[in-house]
Amino acid sequence: MLNTSQKKLSTISFIADALLLASAYILSYYLRFQVFKNAGILSLQSGAQFYALRGYLKYLVFVMIGYLLIYSACGLYAAKRNRKLEYWNLFEANGLGMLYFSFLLLVFNEGDISRLFLGIFFFLTIVFEVCFRFVFYAILSAYRKKGKNLIHIVIVGYSAASRGFIDRIKANPQWGYYIHGIISDTKEIGFSYRGISVIGTINNLETILADNSFEEVIIALPINDYYKLRRVAGICEKSGAHTKFVPDYNHIIPTVPVMEDFFGLPVINIRNVPLASWGNRALKRVLDIIFSVFGLIVFAVPMLIIAILIRVTTGGKVIYSQQRVGLHNKPFRMYKFCSMKEAKDGEDENEWSSEDNARVTKIGKIIRHTSLDELPQLWNVIRGDMSLIGPRPERPFFVEKFKEEIPRYMIKHQVRPGITGWAQVHGLRGDTSVSRRIDYDLYYIENWTLFLDIRIAFWTVFAGFINKNAY
Repeated sequence: MLNTSQKKLSTISFIADALLLASAYILSYYLRFQVFKNAGILSLQSGAQFYALRGYLKYLVFVMIGYLLIYSACGLYAAKRNRKLEYWNLFEANGLGMLYFSFLLLVFNEGDISRLFLGIFFFLTIVFEVCFRFVFYAILSAYRKKGKNLIHIVIVGYSAASRGFIDRIKANPQWGYYIHGIISDTKEIGFSYRGISVIGTINNLETILADNSFEEVIIALPINDYYKLRRVAGICEKSGAHTKFVPDYNHIIPTVPVMEDFFGLPVINIRNVPLASWGNRALKRVLDIIFSVFGLIVFAVPMLIIAILIRVTTGGKVIYSQQRVGLHNKPFRMYKFCSMKEAKDGEDENEWSSEDNARVTKIGKIIRHTSLDELPQLWNVIRGDMSLIGPRPERPFFVEKFKEEIPRYMIKHQVRPGITGWAQVHGLRGDTSVSRRIDYDLYYIENWTLFLDIRIAFWTVFAGFINKNAY
């Protein structure tokens, strides 16, 4: 059951989008054929003719209908209070909208619509939509923080799952949730967690729901009470409230699990790995090879300069290799520029590099701090040992150590390791929390998309090369 106020908000967004699309369309026309033309920025060829505004307006209704349907399909009107401002969804929706517009012109055999007009319209729609949603969500968040437009909920069960749910609600008052209490058989009435008290037991759940107008019921039973789940779910659905289930085994399954229909029996995949798909792997591998070859060409001169500086200042080896563990737990030799004085065999295999390591050379400090020492790994990518983007590979000693200490550590080896990754662009490099790094690695593995790789690459180039934790 969708909350009435949420329907109103979706309707407001829908109407606003329609008005913004019409405004962007008309403004694009005047920018192209009035403002830019008169300013001499985008002048027409001598003697060239262009449609009057009414020649463009005849397509506006078709454009608006198509765009609004695409916006809806891309989830821009989904009823989610805890949604963030989804810039990528907006960009994707408008990109699909422009494809639809181009197809529409093809269907109408229309070849005289200005291509510059299309480009301006594409730009303006994104700008208008982003600005509108930014302001809209800011106003809505402030309104909800004042106790308005709330969703009234009750939680059934006291567990790690319910505590996690309460923690997130408390940290985000802009979502507009009000928790009236907890119904639990494991805690006495009056027990409180972060100001949320136990108000009853499951035996009087039906009465509590009948006497109150809760819009949502959150079932978060402890795993030992799952034998009560069928009964609890039946009571909640009978009340007419929208019912949600928060599993007490979320440390086992991914945030967005993949479900299979096994002849009527639902089966949850414990681990969703998009790169297990042959098509995704092939796409990523092709792009790895293309951009690695391109990278070796672009960085050929800088790499040569670094090699000369290392040779001149240290007199030792320019490149060294170290054994790391990669895809499917297979060891490989990873290449780096030498940034430290040579050590005895195996001397540093079981140690983290530290900020005050006396073996780091002067040139080594620079190339390590800027991550330029990683450039030879482009060759590892071409060989197939690594990918441009992925979890960082670790030495065998630490793999054996961490797999016993950190749950789910070995899952990172289900994909190729990378030169940079989701954890690294968030500052988790060198002597930082390994468990936090694994959390980021698992997020990457379970939520991989080509766009996520592009984001990581962008952050690496513009923000990730220089890192205070790279010693």
